[in-house]
Amino acid sequence: MSKPMTVQGIYACIAVSDFEAGVDFYIRLMGREPDDRPMDGLVQWRRDGGLQIWRDVAHAGHSRTTIVVPVMADERARLEAAGIALGPDMAGDWGIVAQIEDPDGNQVTLAEPPKGFVGN
Repeated sequence: MSKPMTVQGIYACIAVSDFEAGVDFYIRLMGREPDDRPMDGLVQWRRDGGLQIWRDVAHAGHSRTTIVVPVMADERARLEAAGIALGPDMAGDWGIVAQIEDPDGNQVTLAEPPKGFVGN
């Protein structure tokens, strides 16, 4: 077997049609400015797991990503204050999830793991 890939990071990539509106939404979602703008039509948050927002009209509205948060209620309150209405909590074996769509209809799921969860 060949040597395994050396991975330095993985990004969730979200395609948006209106770049400025998309960036504004994700700044409010993440609660801070992106870490960098490496090229025209791309912003990224390198800390907090890795998230990229791309201007890509052809694929906008078809992206999905999950962001794991420690306490759903805290994120719900923060997002409400930022003008973002998170969908209802859904509880299951893996904890609590709640979803929201960005202006293009891309789905973002927030997930609060069960107590005692350790990992990514």
